[in-house]
Amino acid sequence: MSTDSPVKPAQEPTLVESRNRTSRRPGKWRISNIIDGRSLRVKLTTAALDNLGDAQAMRKAALDHLHGAMFRGRMIAQERLQQGADGLDTARLLAAVQDEVVHALYDFTTTHVHRARNPTEAERLAILATGGYGRGVMAPSSDTDLLFLRAYKASPHTESVIEYMLYALWDMGLKVGNAFRTPAECVKLAAEDVTIKTSLLDSRFICGDQALSDEMMSKFMKEAVEGKDAEFIMDKLAERDARHARQGDARYVVEPNIKEGKGGLRDLQTLYWIVKHIYGGETLEDVMKGGPFTRSEYTSFIRSAKFMWTVRCHLHYVTGRAEERLSFDLQPEIAARMGYRDRTGQLGVERFMKRYFLVSKDVGALTRIIAAKLEAEQKKKPEGFRRLLPQKTPQALADKGFVVDAGRVSITSEDVMKDDPLNMLRLFIIARREDKDIHPNALSAITRNLRALNESVRSSDEGRRLILDAILGSKEPGLILRRMNEAGVLGKAIPEFGGIVAQTQFNMYHHYTVDEHTIRAVEAIAEMEQVNAERVPLATEIFQLVENRRALYLAMLLHDTGKGKGDQQIEGMKTATRACQRLGIPEDETELVAWLVGNHLELSETAQKRDISDPRTVTQFANLVGSLERLRLLYILTAADIRAVGPGVWNAWKGQLMADLYHNTAAALRGGRADESGVQAHLEARAEARRESVVEELGSIPHTLLEMETAYWTGFDVPDLTWHATALKEGGSVVCYRFPPEGGALTLMVCGEDRPGLFADLAGTLANLGANVVSAQVFTNRSGRILDIFILQDGSQQPYGLKDASRLQRLETALEQTLSGTSVKEPAAARMGRREAAFLVQPSAQIRNDVSTEYTVVDIAGRDRPGLLYDVASVLAESDLSIHSAHVGSYGERMFDAFYVQTAAGEKLTDADRIETLKERLLDALGQHEPDAPETPARKLKRSRAVDSF
Repeated sequence: MSTDSPVKPAQEPTLVESRNRTSRRPGKWRISNIIDGRSLRVKLTTAALDNLGDAQAMRKAALDHLHGAMFRGRMIAQERLQQGADGLDTARLLAAVQDEVVHALYDFTTTHVHRARNPTEAERLAILATGGYGRGVMAPSSDTDLLFLRAYKASPHTESVIEYMLYALWDMGLKVGNAFRTPAECVKLAAEDVTIKTSLLDSRFICGDQALSDEMMSKFMKEAVEGKDAEFIMDKLAERDARHARQGDARYVVEPNIKEGKGGLRDLQTLYWIVKHIYGGETLEDVMKGGPFTRSEYTSFIRSAKFMWTVRCHLHYVTGRAEERLSFDLQPEIAARMGYRDRTGQLGVERFMKRYFLVSKDVGALTRIIAAKLEAEQKKKPEGFRRLLPQKTPQALADKGFVVDAGRVSITSEDVMKDDPLNMLRLFIIARREDKDIHPNALSAITRNLRALNESVRSSDEGRRLILDAILGSKEPGLILRRMNEAGVLGKAIPEFGGIVAQTQFNMYHHYTVDEHTIRAVEAIAEMEQVNAERVPLATEIFQLVENRRALYLAMLLHDTGKGKGDQQIEGMKTATRACQRLGIPEDETELVAWLVGNHLELSETAQKRDISDPRTVTQFANLVGSLERLRLLYILTAADIRAVGPGVWNAWKGQLMADLYHNTAAALRGGRADESGVQAHLEARAEARRESVVEELGSIPHTLLEMETAYWTGFDVPDLTWHATALKEGGSVVCYRFPPEGGALTLMVCGEDRPGLFADLAGTLANLGANVVSAQVFTNRSGRILDIFILQDGSQQPYGLKDASRLQRLETALEQTLSGTSVKEPAAARMGRREAAFLVQPSAQIRNDVSTEYTVVDIAGRDRPGLLYDVASVLAESDLSIHSAHVGSYGERMFDAFYVQTAAGEKLTDADRIETLKERLLDALGQHEPDAPETPARKLKRSRAVDSF
């Protein structure tokens, strides 16, 4: 057994940070000081004697006493938790309170209600706690799982006792899971069902016939447990894998399930069950101390259990139900209750969630190490004929100190890591080369020696080489980076990356922690590098032309290291520069990496928030980029970054916008004419080429499209243009839609005669029909006909009208009426959900004349909500401004829209008073309906702050 010292948790809130700064953690409790069992039984007996002959009155009086005792005990547990007791202590107190209540109820039932003065064998009864209650830990809203154990077949007496007790417990508001079995039935069912076996492994005697309980446990251990360790390990690990798959198999999702999710309480319980099955024990501490844990692993286990139970208990108390999902609206309140406060550059809720994911990471490491240890131990216990065969010994590798043990890469002794800390890096590279997993002994050695991977070691020539080899030495770098990150090596080797490990961003846009997002983004780049990649074909095409592959991967690994420090792009340039200098990257390459990190948001923001057919937009972007190489790298980096944000975030619409901006900018850079006239000439040439493609496809182009400006023809690819032309060939007003092959949203096209306020009316109609406008593009031809393209989803972020033909028919009819001039009622204010209301979003409005040559650009940002586009478009219409193009984008709970507008005279808006009035009206529209949002903890904690950086 190792004697290594436990490590103090780095993120544990101090007493100074606690909600009550004068409070102290409560001391150890004794259940007799919380529930006086003797006094409770006296009260129950008095209730029975006072109500002789009136069973209903006796029952009511007894339940009042029992419920009162349980309520007081639970209130004391809640108060202790709020005063600083950990959740494991709280869960044990709640279980002890439940024991007293169940025991007192059993005594009352068998003494005053259904008494058996001379019990027969069939009337023997024992009551056992099972499940979490059996382990002696209960969350505030957990079920009370009971096993009623009978010796023989059921008798009327035992059935009456059980029925009376269950109805009494239900009437006290408890959720009771129950089973009524004999010892033989228990053992038989345990052999057939691992869930029942696990429940019995947790079982604990409460009251009744203890000899009967002992008999069952003895039979269970002998017939269902002994000699079946390997089978149980396999079943529990398979059960764990299936559970992870149901939860999405991702530990670092930003709204984790603290019980069932990867790295949650159930993973800790799985370890406990496996260790108890093999080594035995009663309490959590006894079981885990008797297992294969080192001292630091045991400390990590208990520390993780206390933290997770603390979160779970607070979660149940806050919601008043058995809620296991740590959703956005609950995170700020739990963070505040646990003493996490805002600090410079980081919200308290973000600090809390970072702590949560660090603990979840520890749980994952423990699970991996201990599960592999136990599995290896079982393999070393040959059975049957295998006992007579020679056993395999570890096979030495060419790398000194490394072996393959039980199919995993391992080390010959811990001195391998102590003597040369760089072996902590070599371990992962060797495992990648050998295509094998890593042995738990090696991972444990890393944990104990990680501090040795210090500045001087990682900055050595060999350290630099190994770090770069880990990042760049494989076509699939995701596996090695994720392994290194789980073991803590990646953050130690590159401290700038270590700063974002387990870091969260409190918004609904990002689906993962920053480090997990980053590794997924690196994986996305690696996929694009392969010639068979299909999701982003342009990236794969231009990857072949990239000259600075290393700079691209390094920039991706470091692109978010500035988060939480201020302006993420500016701060990211600083952290990326430091990291590259430490890695010995040449100065020009370091500057390239820093430039990519410092501008990694520019391409997506320009493509999605600007009119990319405007020559000034392309000119300004081309001047920012400066070279084709930078443009190629930035495009690949941006596409990978967006794809790694979460499922469904990347779509063909964004891909088309980014591809068009890439091609327009590339033409400007390639032709050496990055001025507005040169860009205009290129755009017109592209437009003409696409018109020719449509003619070649269809034979002709509808008159409506012939009068469209260059912006329209460069804004869509040929398949989309062909669809538009086909739909418009008959002329007149047209409403049509389709579901793109890539899915994700409905594409809607609307064409008709323009009039003041038409765009606002269309937006209002869509809002009234429950359609969420994810993106929109607005075009007007020279004859005054509009062609608007909307990308629509429903309230659950699914394609609008998917598998609902009647809904699509209503959409078509309503929009046709709107085009004909039918008035549109103002969309009803939708009450904001609690998850959305958890975020503080500061609205903003900017009126800019420097972005476009011909148009004033109105940039707005604020909370996304149904009907917002209608409200904003109405303000623009009422201000006598015509919308030339609209660029609408949603990012989780936030929206960022840009409108290119002109006055009624066809000019820019330059009047200072009108501009100021417009800003005020837009801000008023953006802030509408905010008071109707439910009051959530986040809104109480910080009303003045909004985190708007992405």
